[in-house]
Amino acid sequence: MHRGCSLESTKKIGECMRNLDSDAIVAVVKDEKMGLSMHADGHFLTKPVNELLQSHEILTVPFMIGVNNDEMGWMLPDVSVILEGFIREQIPKDAVMPDLLLEEYIGIGEDPVKNRAGLTEALGDLLFTIPAITNANAHRDAGATVFLYEFQHPIKFQQEKRPSFVKSDHTDEIPVVLGFLFFNMFVTVDACSEEEEHLSRTMMSYWANFARTGSPNGDGLALWPKYGAEEQYLAIGLKEQVAADHLKEDRFVFITRIIPEKVSQLQQKTEHSEL
Repeated sequence: MHRGCSLESTKKIGECMRNLDSDAIVAVVKDEKMGLSMHADGHFLTKPVNELLQSHEILTVPFMIGVNNDEMGWMLPDVSVILEGFIREQIPKDAVMPDLLLEEYIGIGEDPVKNRAGLTEALGDLLFTIPAITNANAHRDAGATVFLYEFQHPIKFQQEKRPSFVKSDHTDEIPVVLGFLFFNMFVTVDACSEEEEHLSRTMMSYWANFARTGSPNGDGLALWPKYGAEEQYLAIGLKEQVAADHLKEDRFVFITRIIPEKVSQLQQKTEHSEL
């Protein structure tokens, strides 16, 4: 938020913010042009994130990252303002890119169910899945030990609040990892099945092992492979956790390679036609 505040230091930003009246703050929040973005301050972020990833200027500590299998599947209606900011950050202003995305994910069909699924998948890939894979690749290439996962089971109390077509949406794994299923502060114990409680214990074990040792693996757990050249990851379902590889490879290639190539080709044609 700018509103005339000096960005020279956090102290000056804080002093300025304290002197703003509430109407000014509300106006900024409602401003559709405002988006969420990262600022390279030279200390915490020494360079823009993409530059750090490309140059492998990354701390090579063990790194765990993951996504869910229906990112944006249900949260879409609740985050319209935030979503607009993210989309502006992720999608270049090239007029051709939305058309390419529509062609890839939705096509020209008139089936509203397929169109809905294509839209939510495209948004989930752009905002979460492709960035996660990009980060996994960068940390792996920098020499870090990387563990990637895809969570695939929404808990019963989550399912009951949604349409049946929604799978595991953004952040759905958090209550499972943190053990919310075992105390009544957030959900009643009888709201979850024994299988879901077992899944929660399994995930807590993986995460606790990773925090202690840098590896999620341990006795009694399915092997979680390191993310290497084969791009292996752990698919976390209700009944089993299995190793898989090349998460959403076709979509990743399309968004990170094919789209930039087509945008570049279009720009070159436009430049030639103007000469």
